[in-house]
This record gives sequence, structure tokens and C-alpha cells, in this order.
Amino acid sequence: MTGRRILLIIGGGIAAYKCLEFVRRAQERGFRVRAVMTRAATAFVTPLSMGAITGERVFLDLFDRDDEHDIGHIRLAREADAVVVAPATADLLAKMAGGHADDLASTVLLATDKPVLVAPAMNPQMWSHSATQRNVAQLRDDGIRFVGPNSGEMAESGESGVGRMAEPMEILEAVDGLLEGAVNDAEKSVSPLSGRRVLVTAGPTHEPIDPVRYIANRSSGKQGYAIADAASALGADVTLVSGPTTLRPPLGITTIQVESAADMLEAVSNALPVDVAIFAAAVADWRVDTASEQKIKKQSGDSPPTLSLVENPDILATIAKHEHARPGLVIGFAAETENVVAYAQAKRARKGCDWMIANDVSPATGIMGGDQNTIHVISADSVETWPQMAKNDVGKALMERVANHLAGR
Repeated sequence: MTGRRILLIIGGGIAAYKCLEFVRRAQERGFRVRAVMTRAATAFVTPLSMGAITGERVFLDLFDRDDEHDIGHIRLAREADAVVVAPATADLLAKMAGGHADDLASTVLLATDKPVLVAPAMNPQMWSHSATQRNVAQLRDDGIRFVGPNSGEMAESGESGVGRMAEPMEILEAVDGLLEGAVNDAEKSVSPLSGRRVLVTAGPTHEPIDPVRYIANRSSGKQGYAIADAASALGADVTLVSGPTTLRPPLGITTIQVESAADMLEAVSNALPVDVAIFAAAVADWRVDTASEQKIKKQSGDSPPTLSLVENPDILATIAKHEHARPGLVIGFAAETENVVAYAQAKRARKGCDWMIANDVSPATGIMGGDQNTIHVISADSVETWPQMAKNDVGKALMERVANHLAGR
């Protein structure tokens, strides 16, 4: 990436401080970074700080005579190889979706002919608001790529939910994917899933007991990530909603990091509508009714604490039975330790999905968390048993089957 230029548009949010780290990391990879700051952004990071770390002039004002004479907003928009908007506030997303151009940042975004990546950051209620989600859907339709937002605690309010800006390295990985592009535009135009939107969930969920303990499972997320990567390679516009894993987000894919089942359901619901939804995440069935705000202390002689559990939302069933935005093809996963096919057939009927992917995760197989998988593809009228193969190969085979199904083959 040596010599490639990133135009970084910084919105007005507390997450703006992360842009300093993003610039430093980008420079380590050989990128040159120019920055455009909104007026609100300067309340969080000074132009002096940003200019010092970029080594470039920081652009602030659409009507600055010197800036316009020297470079101009049109050249600024065109001379970058990629445009990154971080933090992308609700206001900036609304301006982009509506085609507004009343300041330098929005004017540059309207004038650019380069790929644009946005990293949203806002209060969870603002992110989930119907107006924001309409704007996000419009921007995705316009070809804008997203990274995040992630789940976590908000710095300014102490609230938790989906709305945290992606970390600098996550954004940089997404920039790499944007520029390298495993599939270029010409290839995508003839790819089997070109024009299709695919949603994939992956990994476990963590259900808090107290600030340091949680309920989880052994899912690695590898299968879901492999499916998302395979869908993108076939030309799909992919959104990956991932629970906590150690995996790097696939290049060129919108990845939303979440923690709990409730967070995952919110992120999935916000990603609709899609053509295909594949639920490979191992969502915890239960959570603690009321998680302790402080660490539960163990005292000598005390009995173990009693945890009151309540059922988590059933994400697969919720989307499979969605009244207004059910995807055309809904695929679930059933990890079983016995009676694998029979249990999966019953689960498919109960959840209301089109296909159920069953796999044996009994301890003897060693599959849970590993790199191999043996699956059965179960539909309303058939069961296909596939030989054991690498999870990457399972992802490719499954997405090819999806492409053939959508094509009527």
C-alpha cells in the first residue's frame, strides 16, 4: 500500500480521538493520510494534533480561500485512493444519504469518485432509530461500505449496546479490503451472487454474570467467517455479525462486533432486508436474569451463588418468522452431540427456516472450535450428507449451493 492515499473525514464524536491511532497505523503500512475535519470534530481533536501526526495540512472550511486556491475540494475528493469517514455520526450519515453538501466534509463526499468506507459511532438508540437505519440502507444500496459499529459501553453516556466505533486496526483492515478487493467490479458484475445481500452470524455470545464473568460456549466463529468470505468471493454484499472471537474480520466485508444475544438480535434486525440470512453463530440459550454490577465475591465457607437464568431471544426463529422483512432464504445451524439429523430436522421445522445445517460436535469428533466440519444439509424434503472437509471448503460449497438455489438450479 506504499504511496496510497487515504482521505480521512473526521466527524464530531468522542471516538474522533481514535483517528490519531488510525493515522499512525495507516502510516506504518505505507499509506499517506490527509484529514478533513467537521467543525464538531474540532471539539474532540485539535487540527494541530491531526496535522502533526499526518504531516499534512488539515482541511476545515469549504470557503477557505487559501485552501480552495491551493487544492480545492474537488481535487481533495479525487486525489485519494479511498475515503474513510470516522467517526461517521448520525448527522453525517443523514447528509450522505440525502446528498447534502453544506460543509467541506459533505461536499467532498458528494464529489468523490473513489470508494468510501464509513465507521459509524453513536448512541445505541440513535443507531437503531428507524431514520438512521433507512439512511444506512440507502448508503449500502449506493455502494458505501461499512465497518462496525461494534457492541460495548458508550464513553459519553455509560449506556451499552451497538454503537461503538470500530477499532483503528479493524478500520485499516477494511480499507485494505476496499482497495485490494478479492473480487473487482468487472468480476462482480458476472459473479453468481452479484447484487445479492447476504447476512451471516458467527461466533459465540457472552452473557454477563458480573463485570468479569460470563456464560459462553466453545464456538470459534471459524465456520461463519468462512461462509461470509465465500459469499463475498461470489460477489455478494455481505454483512457479518460476529460474537467475540480471536479472528480478523474478512477483508471487504461489513463486520459488526457484538457481545450478547440481545446485541446480536439488534444488529441482525438492523441489517435487514437481505436476500439470504445464514445463522452460524452459537447463541447462548440462557442469560442471567440480572447481572451483578460488581464482581461477585467468594467468601470462605459460603455456598456457591444461585444464578437465576432466563431464556435469550431466539434470533433464528425471530428472523425466519419475520412478518415484514423475512429473507428469501433463511439457513440455520444445529450443533448436536447425538441424534444429529433427527434433532436438526425437528429444529428446522420448529424455527421456520428453509435449510438447517447440522453438524456433530460431540467431544469424540473434536470439531467444536477446530478447522474441520462434517455437515448435513437438511431441507423440507431432503438430507444431504457431505464428507468431512475444511471449514473454508464448507463455506465455499454452501455458498455455491445457495447461488444455484437462487438461480433456480
